[in-house]
Amino acid sequence: MGYLLDAIGDWLKEMLVSGIISNLSGMFDSVNQKVGEVAGEVGMTPQAWNSGIYNMVKSLSETVILPIAGLVLAFVMTLELIQILMDKNNFHDIETFVFFKWMFKTACAILIVSNTWNIVMAVFDVTQRIVSQSAGVIVGNTSIDIAAVVPDLEARLNAMDLGPLFGLWFQSLIVGVTMWALTICIFIVIYGRMIEIYLVTSVAPIPMAAMLNREMGGMGQNYLRSLFALGVQAFLIMVCVGIYAVLVQNIAVSGDISSAIWTCMGYTVLLCFTLFKSGSLAKSIFAAH
Repeated sequence: MGYLLDAIGDWLKEMLVSGIISNLSGMFDSVNQKVGEVAGEVGMTPQAWNSGIYNMVKSLSETVILPIAGLVLAFVMTLELIQILMDKNNFHDIETFVFFKWMFKTACAILIVSNTWNIVMAVFDVTQRIVSQSAGVIVGNTSIDIAAVVPDLEARLNAMDLGPLFGLWFQSLIVGVTMWALTICIFIVIYGRMIEIYLVTSVAPIPMAAMLNREMGGMGQNYLRSLFALGVQAFLIMVCVGIYAVLVQNIAVSGDISSAIWTCMGYTVLLCFTLFKSGSLAKSIFAAH
């Protein structure tokens, strides 16, 4: 009877050890892949990221939004002229210079609106250059290798009893599901940012049409701030990934497999949290005070 129980115990132990090794070997693969793609994704301009979406958004902006922006510009500059005339003692004290000033502002506004797409894309060209220059400096090896963190993994597992092995197997399942969820979170942050860029740039001519007006100019200024925030967010994401790379390459545990698993997962959760916070942090940097 004792021999049978020992055989069953050895069989269960072998199954648990092989299951744990299988779970741990592929646990961080999806996260490693997504984190490794971050530098390439955020370093792309809207045109390079997806040319099909870029051309569609550009066409909508030029054919649908630009005519509306022309109407807004006409209203804004007419209001601007009325305000200039009213400022001069209700039309009684009018200087010829104010008309030249108004015509100059109108010409500048028309120039800005007609070249809005080039201005908007220039913002992302500049930020993309910053990201590409920083990629080689702040991003290192972001892959998590649990076997490197815990040497002689299989030997350590074989030395454990059934109870701790079952608990470790259950932990590996939970962490594996969590890693899958975190992979989705990273995907949402990176792709969500690019979709937000396309949405914001599609309506660019309308806020830019009010840029030079005294009363409504804040709309255009806030719009430019949001553009720069979206661009700088890519740099902040790169910094987050760079910090993550340093952390995962310096994981120090005392041979405790469970501690190593949860430490690696903790760093990944921290990465996802900072990626989500990067957008609000970038917007707070460019917020009006």
